[in-house]
Order: sequence, then structure tokens, then C-alpha cells
Amino acid sequence: QLQASGGGAVQAGGSLRLSCAISGRTFTMNPMAWFRQAPGKEREFVAGINWSGGSTFYADPVKGRFTISRDNAKNTVYLQMNSLKPEDTAVYYCAASNSILVTTAVRHYDYWGQGTLVTVSS
Repeated sequence: QLQASGGGAVQAGGSLRLSCAISGRTFTMNPMAWFRQAPGKEREFVAGINWSGGSTFYADPVKGRFTISRDNAKNTVYLQMNSLKPEDTAVYYCAASNSILVTTAVRHYDYWGQGTLVTVSS
């Protein structure tokens, strides 16, 4: 139901745009988020957006570099990543929550995409 794409290999300072295409049902009233998981580390919150797109939230390491957005008409959520750093290397997952508010906890998200790999070289 959630299909993430757009990952790839870039050099430090480069940009990528991830997309999360939603199919099978709509999540227009659900908060959506991006998480990432680096090798040997736990999955962590990256960015979240409320149902309307009017409120966005970011983890401190990505503030000012990443932008989350959504197009409910296209059933798609995006993550624009600029000024990428080697420490951004991870598998990125999109997720949808049945709750009302955006949260940063993995356990509050009910639907997950398969992940897309982002590799940033120095």
C-alpha cells in the first residue's frame, strides 16, 4: 500500500527526492512520516506531516536540509533531501499512522512501505 522510491547513491552535498506512492486505500486524513534505519542502528524518525500538510516536524539532524510534503490529490508523500551528508546513509521508510497527531515513535505507525536505500559518499 505504501511504495517508497527515489533512493540512490549521491556525493555529500547532493540532493535526492524520495516519493511514497499510496495505493489500495487513501491516507488523506492520516499523518504521514519518513523514518530511516542505518546499518546496526534502530529505526529513527526523520520527518512527519499532518493530514493537510499544514504542520511539519523534523528530527534535529535534518532540520533545514530536508522538507516533507504531501499531495493528497496524488496520494503521494515526498521527502526532499538537500545538502546530504554521509551520516544520512540509511534505508528510508515512509509510514502512515491511524492516530490524529504526528508522532516520532515507530510504534505509533501502522502502515509501512518497503524502504528505499540512500547512500551518501564523502
